[in-house]
Amino acid sequence: MSPEALILTVLFIPLLTVMAIFVVKSIPDLREAATLMGAISLFGAVIWLVAGLGNGPVELVLGQAAPGLVFAFKLEPLGALFALVASGLWIINSFYSIGYMRGNRERNQTRFYICFALALFGAMGVAMAGNLFTLFVFYEVLTLSTYPLVAHKGDANAQRGAQIYLMTLLGTSIGLFLVAVVWTSSLGGSLDFVPGGLLAGKIGPVEASILLLLFAFGIGKAALMPFHFWLPNAMVAPTPVSALLHAVAVVKAGVFAILKVAIYIFGADLLSTTPATDWVLGVACFTIIVSSLIALTKDNLKARLAYSTIGQLAYVTAGAMLANEAGFLGGSMQIAAHAMGKITLFMCAGAIYVATGLTNISDMRGLGKRMPWVFGAFFVASLSIIGVPPLAGGWPKFQLLLGAFEGGHGYVAWVLLFSSLLNIAYLLPIPILGLMPPKGTPDPAPYKRPEGAPRFVVMAPVVTAAGTLVLFFLMGQIADFLAPAMGGI
Repeated sequence: MSPEALILTVLFIPLLTVMAIFVVKSIPDLREAATLMGAISLFGAVIWLVAGLGNGPVELVLGQAAPGLVFAFKLEPLGALFALVASGLWIINSFYSIGYMRGNRERNQTRFYICFALALFGAMGVAMAGNLFTLFVFYEVLTLSTYPLVAHKGDANAQRGAQIYLMTLLGTSIGLFLVAVVWTSSLGGSLDFVPGGLLAGKIGPVEASILLLLFAFGIGKAALMPFHFWLPNAMVAPTPVSALLHAVAVVKAGVFAILKVAIYIFGADLLSTTPATDWVLGVACFTIIVSSLIALTKDNLKARLAYSTIGQLAYVTAGAMLANEAGFLGGSMQIAAHAMGKITLFMCAGAIYVATGLTNISDMRGLGKRMPWVFGAFFVASLSIIGVPPLAGGWPKFQLLLGAFEGGHGYVAWVLLFSSLLNIAYLLPIPILGLMPPKGTPDPAPYKRPEGAPRFVVMAPVVTAAGTLVLFFLMGQIADFLAPAMGGI
């Protein structure tokens, strides 16, 4: 199959999965089989496509929506990494979703699986976008397809969280991101992603500063403060949604877009001479520390993980704003490492909820002895998020520290080190608490489900926790794989 045909295949597999799910919607086993086949097929197609990158980026132009607005796809190493992460984790999350949705007796499961597949369609479009126009369109597809997932429970709290989610992401993208896209077209003469930066040598520091701020805050999925509040509010969604879309696809689409803009629209030379680069770097550091401090105050487990995600996403933005090779590598590695670690933590939270109905950390004393695999996976993933080798999260922090010193931003290194201490403070007490005897009673509260969490719900986080170890030893190959993209930064 030609590379161009493979790009179309990657885009069409999620849509075909939507059709298959709808056709067999009245038969749950077939509906879930269609989901699994779609996820496995997509990952296989992405691997096949990525295998052809040795001959250079793969490109496809589908046509234009209007003069100058071309639907163009170009898979390069950074996009390939994002596509591999999102499609690969969709498989694991699909198994997890089957156990969770059945075990929790969730309603509207057909709509859930359909929207999930549509979200992966949006994520693949973002990953393979060849210009800002295509990126913007699929960025919005991702927002709209995940709105019903956030509102899935249908109660007042879910509706409110979904409205905040939708209005924040649409508001920032239309009010700021779209303005930046239009202005970039006017200044650069096109919207193409260009190695070295489309705008390099074409604009001055003032214009570049304004434009960079529009991008940084307009790409709301990156969750920089003060446009971060949509993410904690989106935690009203079922845990599989939080696990994949808010630990992987949605939030990673945001920081992936930040990296693409930094590398291919600005470039290292322009970024390093733009005053707003230091401002955005400062905001990213502020976001890292403040979100971590807020996480310490949250007793609700998913809320704590949500604020943790906000801080961890800001690592990627900080790496992009360092405007050097180590910063770029650190930000790119963080996309993969954080995805593997955080999806594990969210799936563990869901396993605890399905089995016990508990959501608050203070109520989880003693559960570790009854759910050893779940709390063991949580512990391993926490160590990865903290940055303890030999787990995946250690590599991004090392590269970001290197980039901070190379760029003369010593304060960023201190922020990263303090952040790791805060990670320890808000993550490790959770598995430790699980080993402590419950207060006032000899045994923890009885399970909501007498048989405990479904097998898939327990197995999935164990697999991804092991993945944090495997990924650590693959980071060298990932760095080599990303090398061709470094010419832009």
